[in-house]
Amino acid sequence: MIKVQEIPLQQIYRPLPRENDQDKVKALMESIAQIGQQEPIDVLEVDGKYYGFSGCHRYEACQRLGKETILARVRKAPRAVLKMHIA
Repeated sequence: MIKVQEIPLQQIYRPLPRENDQDKVKALMESIAQIGQQEPIDVLEVDGKYYGFSGCHRYEACQRLGKETILARVRKAPRAVLKMHIA
C-alpha cells in the first residue's frame, strides 16, 4: 500500500549520491516557494526508516529552501527490496 505524507527531510536516507542539475534545482526552488511542492518524491519505508532514490532535485530544492518536511509517496517494503535498489 502506498500513502502520501509529509516526512522530515532529516529522516530520509539517500544511499546513492547524485550530482544534481543546479539550474533545475533553482527552478524547482522558485516553483516550490511560490506554489508549494506539486509532485511527491518516492520513498521506501524499510524497518521504520525512509530511503529515497528518486526526486533528487525536489529533495535538494526543499533542503535549500529550509523546509523541515517533504511530501512523499511512501511504499513499505522488506529489506530484500531495499537491497535490490542499492545493488
